[in-house]
Amino acid sequence: MKKYLIGIIVLIIIVGGLALWISKNSSRPDALPETPSEQVPAPNQPASPTPPPQASDQSAVVTYADSGYAPSILQVKVGTTVTFKNQSSNEMWTASAVHPTHTVYPEFDAKRGYTTGDSYSFTFTRVGSWKYHDHFLPSHTGTIVVKE
Repeated sequence: MKKYLIGIIVLIIIVGGLALWISKNSSRPDALPETPSEQVPAPNQPASPTPPPQASDQSAVVTYADSGYAPSILQVKVGTTVTFKNQSSNEMWTASAVHPTHTVYPEFDAKRGYTTGDSYSFTFTRVGSWKYHDHFLPSHTGTIVVKE
């Protein structure tokens, strides 16, 4: 009986530790500013990294396909309206990090799915690096970098 009780206590400690470790690793915010990483240029490529595409005329388009968002990183100015066009075979629900709560930039949330051919537009009014994802397929992600 004593060995049985000790076994149960050890099992509870292991399960509790595992649960704590999982919750600690899964609650990292996705919208922390990223530090630029050094890229090693491949032969026949320029030594400086290619900057992300920039929007012009206060509007930009991001296409959502079955493979994800393109471009995956877009740089815009404050006040730019970005239109997310669904060209995938599934619904698209674009929303800010963190999945599933979208609390990093709560206004940046389509709040519903958009079918193939439909678009969702959002005007970025806050400077920052804003990660987003498809709520239905959270591995499809992108980043909007908003500058002055």
